[in-house]
Amino acid sequence: MVKRPLPFKARLARHLLPARLAPRPFHRLQVPLRITHMGFRVGLNFNSPHQPPLLVLLPDLPLGRLRNQPQEARPRSQPSPRHGPLVGQCRVCRVRDGTGPRAGALGFTEDASEMRVMFLAEDGEKRYVKYGEKKDQMGHVAVASVERYERGQMCDKPANSSIGWRDPGWIFDAVIKGLKKGVRYYYKVGSDSKGWSETHSFVSRNEDSNETIAFLFGDMGAATPYTTFERTQDESISTMKWILRDIEALGDKPAFVSHIGDISYARGYSWLWDEFFALIEPVASRVAYHVCIGNHEYDWPLQPWKPDWSYTVYGTDGGGECGVPYSLKFHMPGNSLEPTGTRAPATRNLYYSFDMGVVHFVYISTETNFLQGSNQYNFIKHDLESVDRKKTPFVVVQGHRPMYTTSNENRDAPLRNRMLEHLEPLFVENNVTLALWGHVHRYERFCPLNNFTCGSMGMDGEPSEAFPVHIVIGMAGQDWQPIWQPRPDHPDDPVFPQPMRSLYRGGEFGYTRLVATKEKLTLSYVGNHDGEVHDMVEILASGQVLSGDVTASVKESETTSGSGSGSGSGPRGELTKSTFSWFVQGASILVLGAFVGYVIGYISHTKKAATSGRSWTPVKTNEDA
Repeated sequence: MVKRPLPFKARLARHLLPARLAPRPFHRLQVPLRITHMGFRVGLNFNSPHQPPLLVLLPDLPLGRLRNQPQEARPRSQPSPRHGPLVGQCRVCRVRDGTGPRAGALGFTEDASEMRVMFLAEDGEKRYVKYGEKKDQMGHVAVASVERYERGQMCDKPANSSIGWRDPGWIFDAVIKGLKKGVRYYYKVGSDSKGWSETHSFVSRNEDSNETIAFLFGDMGAATPYTTFERTQDESISTMKWILRDIEALGDKPAFVSHIGDISYARGYSWLWDEFFALIEPVASRVAYHVCIGNHEYDWPLQPWKPDWSYTVYGTDGGGECGVPYSLKFHMPGNSLEPTGTRAPATRNLYYSFDMGVVHFVYISTETNFLQGSNQYNFIKHDLESVDRKKTPFVVVQGHRPMYTTSNENRDAPLRNRMLEHLEPLFVENNVTLALWGHVHRYERFCPLNNFTCGSMGMDGEPSEAFPVHIVIGMAGQDWQPIWQPRPDHPDDPVFPQPMRSLYRGGEFGYTRLVATKEKLTLSYVGNHDGEVHDMVEILASGQVLSGDVTASVKESETTSGSGSGSGSGPRGELTKSTFSWFVQGASILVLGAFVGYVIGYISHTKKAATSGRSWTPVKTNEDA
């Protein structure tokens, strides 16, 4: 029998599909390739985890949106319908009706009378920001600068592969200057020739304000209505929903958002950055959106600072992005940067600070050198020593990987040891009020700490010790984290025991809300399932830490336990129960089980008696054949 030659499509598929592109289990994604043959574009369609890829020939039309089939989309309730990833163009570059760019994100500069506006467009032609104090009178104009990055600037796969790369569009950056203090301004972005965005508004900073409001969290990511290579973060939708509620309730009070690392969780799949900006746009177009770098924006095998002790710390979590999208899509105050040692531009937005009302905020990088003698260490030291405590009595430091956690992050232990050695003395000596961290996808509040030792909170008349209060706030969306709930076979022994220094642990997704006056700073933990406060701590300008909201803590413990989240959340005293209490509960369950069994048996016996006169003829099935 003569073998027939393989058809052209089959030969091309075999040629184009190396082993590394084999379909992953349970992932369905159409991957377009920019190859044209005989008037058709070639695409590889991974439709099944058990079958070889099907070669698809598409008409050679301009690259556009490929929508997922209904059976491939994960149903989800969202404010507006979104579809699968674009092919060859940026999904958030234009508004939904196809005219004009979409507003991106606001940000503070070093000058309190300025506001930065960043947005994306499909080409590099000149764009502007029109603004003014009245919606129908935006007579002022700011010219936007523009830049972009290319596939060849990515450092590793998948970011520099045909699978992960997609054209990010052009990134525009404009600064509105000469703003009045605490005034609402209206603005839109674009140009007459290319169209304008919708009109948005923000409230400018007020240096003279006696109040500071901020919304802070880490590790949020974004949700997608389709299945893709990486898990996405459904809870990010709720986080943004509740923060938007709080912002709208503020009226004309200024505020900002702080997202401390693990921003989009794109990890080299560039369309997830588009999904992220589409998610945050309702918030980031109203208030400044500030970030610091995390492992999922940066880490790659050849990153320049990788000491011998860090081999378990820094890996491939950045998906080959090496900080490039993070550096260009955001523009934070200051001029911190570190060369990558590759074709990629230097990494920006590493460490910086600014004042907002009565609080001085400091952002640091746990992914680049912070040891004594480094540029970052020198910045942190000088910045903390230069704070005017009469103007800003509170200092809040934020970074991604935590200095303290009880979640048993063993791989990061060498890093935490260096942070304790090099950074904690600076925090203690300069009376840092709060140290906020992400990376661990849970909420955890500690006592005022110095070298694992709780300082006095001054609750019983003794003098208080103004040690920093460390709080882990990485619970905004990502859910990869071991639970704290006790194991079924060891009900009195949590997986990660809660030491005395840990005052509250919670597994509820959510965010924190900071409100400060010159006398007192209050940080509240808001849960996503109800939008209510579940934990709270108050700190006076003197540094004295008041007790948290015990009522809210107990409520959180009961609510989360009842919801079956397995978080083991609540104040430390809620973690254990007496032996007598467990005995009473066990006996109650046995009695209840016996009663239910009796009722079920009685009903079953009655039914059998009622049908005892009936007879049935068994039918032969195919299995019996």
